[in-house]
This record gives sequence, C-alpha cells and structure tokens, in this order.
Amino acid sequence: MEFDRLKSSIWIQAQIRICSISNLSAYVMKRGDPDAGAIFLHLNKLNGNNLVYNQIRTISGQIAWSQSGSGTTLGDKEVHDYLEKQKKYDPDLWILEIEDPEDKYEFDGIVL
Repeated sequence: MEFDRLKSSIWIQAQIRICSISNLSAYVMKRGDPDAGAIFLHLNKLNGNNLVYNQIRTISGQIAWSQSGSGTTLGDKEVHDYLEKQKKYDPDLWILEIEDPEDKYEFDGIVL
C-alpha cells in the first residue's frame, strides 16, 4: 500500500505549528529541497543530552524514524559534528531542532 507524501517544506511547516501548539520551540536549522529533501529531527533536551532522528519510509511507504547514535543520547558537539557530516553528504536535507526537555514531542510515525 503506497502512502501519499507531503512535500518536505509543508511537513516542516506543519511540525513547527504542532510544536507551537504544544509549547515547544522549533527552529529550522537548515533548509533543504522544498519538495523531497531528507528530514532530520534534533530533539534538544537542554541539558547537554540530545537525540537525532532521520525520517525514513517503511517498505509499505509509511513514515518511520531512525535514531542516530546507536540509540543513545548525544552531546551538543556530537550532534553538531554528525549533522555537519550529513549536510556534506546530502546538501538538500532539512534539519529541524525542537527544544523538548520534558519529552512532549510526538512522532508522526513509528520509531525504529
């Protein structure tokens, strides 16, 4: 079963709106291709611990999220270095940082 896909720019705008409603600060740290740029989420816990996820699709086309860093939290420098490396690999990607110290952010797909 194939799922419809939103353009990356629309998905980012929707997430910023959802975060605003949930009283979470969200920042576009890098703008990518408006139609099909890869999306990375940086969940900043504001205590030096961070989580980074990239959006992927399941075999059936559903949105899923893959955590970077072997399932552990990353320090601020580790996140910066990792995302810089990803930007060099794919200049069309998007990076959305969400300040989420209370784990309020809800993913729109499964987390793998």
